[in-house]
Amino acid sequence: MAAVGRRRFGKTGREVTVVGLGGEGVLRTFGRHEEAKAVILEAVEQGITYFDSAKVYAGSEDYHGEVWRNRPDLREGVFLASKSASRLHADAEMDLQETLQRMGVETLDLWQIHDVRTFFDLRDIEGPDGALSAFVEAKETGVVRHIGVTGHHDPDVLSHAVENWPVDAVMMPVNPVEGALGGFLDATLPLAREQGVAVIGMKVLGATNYIVAEAGVTPEVLVRYALARGVSVAIVGCSTPAEVQALAAAGRSGPLPDDEAETLVEAFRPYARELAYYRGFF
Repeated sequence: MAAVGRRRFGKTGREVTVVGLGGEGVLRTFGRHEEAKAVILEAVEQGITYFDSAKVYAGSEDYHGEVWRNRPDLREGVFLASKSASRLHADAEMDLQETLQRMGVETLDLWQIHDVRTFFDLRDIEGPDGALSAFVEAKETGVVRHIGVTGHHDPDVLSHAVENWPVDAVMMPVNPVEGALGGFLDATLPLAREQGVAVIGMKVLGATNYIVAEAGVTPEVLVRYALARGVSVAIVGCSTPAEVQALAAAGRSGPLPDDEAETLVEAFRPYARELAYYRGFF
């Protein structure tokens, strides 16, 4: 079995696989422990190193904890990420302690300020009692190795964070709908790469809404489109080991050729605004 491709994770000096296991799918549930364990362990088996989670993703952090506590030998080889949506310093600190406990680890590779939507969010997070200072302190003390920010509503808001916050990574939607709309992919992404900030592609399949198998728009094609945009890693939530295997196969196939990527964008262009459900247009 060929190895999944790897890319540098921004200016951190780290490398991750070009595809990662997202925090959605079976991981964003409660009470499906065996299924979640099978998905996480299949990702390890496939050679995937990037694992996403978040405090608000149902039982996701607990599922991870069940794996890493029982298999500490596997922890060293993975890049483990989670998130806090708290906007205040004290609340974010509490979130981090809970996340570490739930995930059964002493250190996170990446801790992200989650779902930054508006300029009001930016003001609160940057403020004197804001969460940003908690993230910086966590990195300075070594409890987390790197810090990041995530968002999928407003490219201008996310660009502000990339340009003005001391983040190592940014998570944004990367898919052909975004290729048609503009903003995240032609402004925020180049800004991040210019500053050496790692780019994590999310909403890659549009919660499966972008899959049109009869037209050749398969999960593999959508993942390869994201890789063609130069992300550090594209993450996809999976519900079965077979889906993990398909994700890993896409990571072995490499980026979509430029002409195919452009054709894909044009196919989505007439429906792009409607399909960008996560932006909150409606």
